[in-house]
Amino acid sequence: MSVALDPSVWTGRRDAGERGDTARVFEYVRPYDGVSPVCGGSVLIGFACDEGVRRNQGRIGAAHGPRALRRALAGLPAHRIGACFDGGDIVCEGADLEGAQAALGKRVHRVLAQGGRPIVLGGGHELAWGTYSGLRAWLDERASACAAEPSRLLVVNLDAHFDLRTTRPGNSGTPFDQIARDCERRAAALTYACFGVNDLANTRALFERAGEIGAYYVLDADMQERHLGERLEQLDRLIGAADDVYLTIDLDVLPAGSAPGVSAPAALGVPPAVIEAMVMRVGASPKLRVADIAEYNPQYDQDNRTARLAARLVHRLLSSGEPGGASASAS
Repeated sequence: MSVALDPSVWTGRRDAGERGDTARVFEYVRPYDGVSPVCGGSVLIGFACDEGVRRNQGRIGAAHGPRALRRALAGLPAHRIGACFDGGDIVCEGADLEGAQAALGKRVHRVLAQGGRPIVLGGGHELAWGTYSGLRAWLDERASACAAEPSRLLVVNLDAHFDLRTTRPGNSGTPFDQIARDCERRAAALTYACFGVNDLANTRALFERAGEIGAYYVLDADMQERHLGERLEQLDRLIGAADDVYLTIDLDVLPAGSAPGVSAPAALGVPPAVIEAMVMRVGASPKLRVADIAEYNPQYDQDNRTARLAARLVHRLLSSGEPGGASASAS
């Protein structure tokens, strides 16, 4: 699988004549060479792939998501942005999804081994298996080096769908079943928490599979703004019981009016303010190891609404809090 780096996306407006800090994100991003240490820094990794969505009979076009997300992120003010690197795109060649996922896993593993935090930009949600594979390799190395017990892994999925399909080969609807089966095979502790589930977009079989693996889930109807305090408390308890956290965001969890540019637009969805608060709460935890954002499809976006909202969420993961100094952990 090829790894392509396009520095031309990191451009934007400069306000050098204005007083104070006028820096924007594009001025902070540096190329990731895969060799130099990135201790404490975030590394953006694109997953330019449509194959998983195609196999799952969805609307293709997410392969163009990583570039569009970078462009939307580039011009945002650099409030509290730390060290940030661009690791280029893993490009799926033809129908070789498995090869692309393996390449993504290797890159995620390398970033973690160098002390960085990978943030993967999709692409379809099949990227989750690649992200997890890299995280699992790093967790296994850490456990071996420290002679420690396997860690308790929490996967927080903000998604309208469980993505627990059991059919193979893998696709954008199977990654968390793949993860659950891998953890079962390893006797590794896993808590799979899916927030924003649309009961009318998941069959009874998927709810039954969620029950089999002991998944924790909350329906989209219970993820509205009036529920936010309770949801954050639940999230805090889940994080508190875990050793390591993987956050994955499927943009189809958002209302279609806010995020039209996805493979499967939501009829109800979870308000952006709720999703942002959840992302910031997870992002504030030192237990967060990796994060990814999936299913952005520029072909169906309107006025770049989805791109701007997705870039806002990525920005929250890159920074330490809200403008004005409010902590990401404040409720």
